[in-house]
Amino acid sequence: MWLVLLFSFWFGPTPPVASAPAANSPVYLETQAQPGEGAYALLRRYELVQYSCNLPEFYQLNDMKSSSRLIVGRSYKLPIQQFDYNGKSIRSTIGNDDWNVAIAIQNYNDRMQALGRRPGDFRKDKILWVPHHLLHCPDSDRPSLAADQSKAADTAPENALTEAQEKDVVTASGSTTAGYRQFSIFGDKYAYVPLISKKLAGQIFYVVAGHGGPDPGAMTRRGSHTLCEDEYAYDVALRLCRNLIAHGAVAYVINRDPNDGIRDDQYLDCDTDEVLWGNIKMFRNHKARLTQRSNVVNALYAQNKAQGVAKQTVIVLHVDSRAKGQRTDVFFYYQSGNSEGKRLANQLYTSLKQQYAKYQSGRGYAGTVSSRDLHMLRETKPTTVYIELANIRNASDQQRILVPRNRQLIADWLLNGLF
Repeated sequence: MWLVLLFSFWFGPTPPVASAPAANSPVYLETQAQPGEGAYALLRRYELVQYSCNLPEFYQLNDMKSSSRLIVGRSYKLPIQQFDYNGKSIRSTIGNDDWNVAIAIQNYNDRMQALGRRPGDFRKDKILWVPHHLLHCPDSDRPSLAADQSKAADTAPENALTEAQEKDVVTASGSTTAGYRQFSIFGDKYAYVPLISKKLAGQIFYVVAGHGGPDPGAMTRRGSHTLCEDEYAYDVALRLCRNLIAHGAVAYVINRDPNDGIRDDQYLDCDTDEVLWGNIKMFRNHKARLTQRSNVVNALYAQNKAQGVAKQTVIVLHVDSRAKGQRTDVFFYYQSGNSEGKRLANQLYTSLKQQYAKYQSGRGYAGTVSSRDLHMLRETKPTTVYIELANIRNASDQQRILVPRNRQLIADWLLNGLF
């Protein structure tokens, strides 16, 4: 989901240089600030901004206050230490025996070369870049190394798409070029998606969050806060898409918000700037808006089917609205007469029931599976399941969508039902 523009002309940005150190002092990479660039944007160029310890280190290296502005054309030290690569191994070069860290450093250098950030291969020019966060950030703040522990990390997820089609699939959200798995649709904190497995390789998912744009869906109040269905459904949709991509699938985020990535907030602000895939503005009329999104899904389905992708699935996520006193568990709809839709709904239902039995034994799980004649079930061509996450008006149900950890667990437990 991502487009990266690289400029290599002589009049482009000045390439990074090493700072001039005193004897035996660390050597840090330097680069010039570009027009309109602040500290966050500068660090984002080098995949550093999402790790909390890099920004304070940047200010310290440059003897700056956090309120200071960057000056265009001035060189700044980056929290990337440069080592003279010994030609034998990364571990012996940096004096660290952690194999996982070494693989992460290798992949970082290769990504920077692929993106044009560094001029050559560290194996040839003998200059190794070591980003600060890989050695000094707390473990909870480091990127997952799961992808780096497998040869699969060096390639994009396998599927039936050609390389050109795959790039088209991910243009709006990031990139899946070799070793570079950044998806901007998920926001800075969650943009990096490790390739954990290839269990879903060759499959395509279309994840549709209910409502959006001019229609917030069901609404209610909790204290001084307004809860909008579309915001919570969208956050779970993003988390589910990220899970799918991490296991080798191609996942389309059909309803899209240009500003809201995955949010770890309890109360999500309501807005109306969501669009459909392809930057299509949503109609105000309810029926016309539903037809828009089913048309988008069907067009993508036909395009991908023509390229030989057989297994394509639509997942529609909503938050229900019922009487305040009525509590519901996650429940599922499928189109009557569609055996594949019914099978998928039951598979997801079973996954959640098993997870509740495992982690909340004694509570029970009262989710249901039933048929329903709904537009997105009836009019979409791939196998489709429609999921209601909670009753937005019930105080207990609200915890399922308000607590960020619970939204992630829903996405995780749904993922388990798709393997």
